[in-house]
Amino acid sequence: MYYMNQPDYVYITRAGLEKLKAELKELKEAKRPESAQKIKEARDMGDISENSLYDSARQEQALIEGRIAELEDIIKHSKVSEGATKDSVDVGCRVTVHIDGDEEEFHIVGPLEADPMNRKISHQSPLGEALYGKKVGDKIEVEAPVGILTYTILTIKY
Repeated sequence: MYYMNQPDYVYITRAGLEKLKAELKELKEAKRPESAQKIKEARDMGDISENSLYDSARQEQALIEGRIAELEDIIKHSKVSEGATKDSVDVGCRVTVHIDGDEEEFHIVGPLEADPMNRKISHQSPLGEALYGKKVGDKIEVEAPVGILTYTILTIKY
């Protein structure tokens, strides 16, 4: 598997899993046949030894097949988090925290879905690890480049 020293599964949200399945379906049902058609057309042009269209089509096919294999492996080893207890922070929840006079909401996701710019943080990130398993009212401290930040959990939604 591609995650060294990790469990035999990777956490993912239900929405994230559905997105991966949709991508896999698109690759298998649309991109793979398109790629095969491009290879066939390039072959029909004659000598393939110096045919850049053929080389390009084969390279595209390799990328598609690699992504299909990767997606199949991810899906096979995915574990959708259902929130073991609905009153503590877990993968898939949205948690609102109080920090320095402001409120911020984060969506806790698996590492494959993390997108910090859109407030989607992995449960394996420093903040995600600190929040994981905590309940409303709990305070956590996280070391950041600006120093230690204290977060207070205000709400948890699933």
